[in-house]
Amino acid sequence: MVDQPGATQQEWSGLKIIGAGFGRTGTLSLKNALEGLGFRPCYHMMELFGNPGADEQWGAIARGEPVDLKTVLEGYQATVDWPACAVYKELMQIYPEAKVLLTVRDPEKWYESARKTIYQVAADRKLLSPHARMINALIWEGTFDGRFEDKDYAIAVFLQHIEEVKRLVPVEKLLVYDVKEGWEPLCTFLGVEVPVDTPFPHLNDRLEFMGRVRP
Repeated sequence: MVDQPGATQQEWSGLKIIGAGFGRTGTLSLKNALEGLGFRPCYHMMELFGNPGADEQWGAIARGEPVDLKTVLEGYQATVDWPACAVYKELMQIYPEAKVLLTVRDPEKWYESARKTIYQVAADRKLLSPHARMINALIWEGTFDGRFEDKDYAIAVFLQHIEEVKRLVPVEKLLVYDVKEGWEPLCTFLGVEVPVDTPFPHLNDRLEFMGRVRP
């Protein structure tokens, strides 16, 4: 992807973009899009796999222990996906000038995608690793109250989260966004040029996800 004029890692002075959308709403595609637009690096769940200490940090956050989020996200221009979306309200307080991106998706499709990918992987691994334990504490217990297998309950949590974000974030700082909309609304919101002859990235579908996480 061709980099666009705008923010660069060297200009970092805190988060510029806070992703409030749950995982499996096109967040990996959005991460790549934001980085291609110059908002890099962008913090996504995948960042944790190469940073073992991050699981300990987010595990402490899930337990309600005091953790300096500025330290956790030092050097990052943007966040998307879990675990950071779980603390979007705290990040808004720390970075009041940041814009908020709320990725959305058809609730039924979101649930089936999450159930057959991130939830299935967590169930298969039986919480054997620090990463799996952190994910369980933050997402399946902390966000879905241990009831993710109850489809109606999980979808209700998903929809309530969307409405909460819309209610709490000032309208001028919020973009409710489906990645199927492509570059135009995203670039308009961020005040950057639409990339010319560069397709919007569409990554991490179900088959790709399962192929990546299987040993």
